[in-house]
Amino acid sequence: MENVKMIAVVGMSGSGKSVVVDHLTEKGYPKIYFGGMIYKEMEKRGIERTEDGESEKKFREEIRETEGKDWVVNQVIAECKDLISAGQKRIILDGVYSWTEYKILKKEFPKALTFVAIVVDKKLRYDRVAKRPGRAFDATAIRERDRSEIENLEKGGPIAAADYYILNNGTVEEVEKRVDEILKEIDF
Repeated sequence: MENVKMIAVVGMSGSGKSVVVDHLTEKGYPKIYFGGMIYKEMEKRGIERTEDGESEKKFREEIRETEGKDWVVNQVIAECKDLISAGQKRIILDGVYSWTEYKILKKEFPKALTFVAIVVDKKLRYDRVAKRPGRAFDATAIRERDRSEIENLEKGGPIAAADYYILNNGTVEEVEKRVDEILKEIDF
């Protein structure tokens, strides 16, 4: 695992994680999407994804209850190891959800992993989520999602413990500039 570096992008729904991850993948870095592990398993079990995201939310919480809070992160670690075995030296992790996942990743990849949290003022985040094409939520739904992710998935821990923060109250270009500064700082 010498010279391997990984960036885990964390943040609440609507914070701009996808903007950051897209910027990084456009540079050619492969990503592993935590939500993708949920989607794959839902498909495998014949569970349909609903437009409102409720089936995903329910399954995400259920699988952590039945298979353990480490189920998703163990799938991600296996994919990371496959990429590393294939010679990949830079990997993006998209969507670490829980404190458990954070601790396991830090233990598994102690020197390779940097956490970057994307944060945005709540009102602006809610406004952006309400206008998001294809995955819009009203204020009540996003408040409930926040509550669920904080209480049921311990999502606040990885954000609070991040190595770097990007304030996403401005433009996409400002966010991308900050991402590039972090890449230089950590020699990614």
